[in-house]
This record gives sequence, structure tokens and C-alpha cells, in this order.
Amino acid sequence: MSEQIAFDDFLKVDVRVGRVIEAEEFPEARKPAFKMKIDFGPEIGVKKTSAQITKNYRLDELVGMHVMAVVNFPPRQIGPVMSEVLTLGVPDADGEVVLLTPDKEVPIGGRLY
Repeated sequence: MSEQIAFDDFLKVDVRVGRVIEAEEFPEARKPAFKMKIDFGPEIGVKKTSAQITKNYRLDELVGMHVMAVVNFPPRQIGPVMSEVLTLGVPDADGEVVLLTPDKEVPIGGRLY
């Protein structure tokens, strides 16, 4: 377990639900990954990211999927892609990423609380 933080520190992390609107191969990545565009609604808009999720997901199943992502980290250069959000996941039994996604239909842009 990580060290304890204050609740106010947690509130600084802006985690929102978005819908994947585009997913494609990312052959320039050092480790197998996909590039994605995720729509977070009118307040935040469409953001780009990459994710090492090729073991558990196919491109065709990602489009339309709701995912959770941190939207207030500074952009980070990942090869030729400027990643604007951090898509969240947890490891499966083999250590491969499983994306965090709501289990019911929710409006995009909703903030985690």
C-alpha cells in the first residue's frame, strides 16, 4: 500500500468517464500499445492518449467503450503522440491492463467521487 494522503490531495485528481471515439495501432510505441481519442463531453472535449492494452482489447471493441481517465495531468510526450489524459486500468492475473469502466450507462464527462 502507498503512503497515506490527505483527502484534499485525492480531490485534486480529476478522474472522468469518457467514450472512446477512435482507436488505432501505435507501431512507434516501445511496448505494444494503441492510440485512442476519448470524448469527455462539452466541458473537457476530445483528448488523445495511448495505452498498453493490446493483450486484452481489440481495436474494434474499444470504439464506443466508456473508460475512466485522469484529465488534469499535464500532457506527456509518448513517442510521436502527445498524451493528454491517463486512461486508468488494473492488472489481470497475468499483469496485463484491464481498463476501468462503469458497469452501468452513465453520461460522459461525469467525475469520479
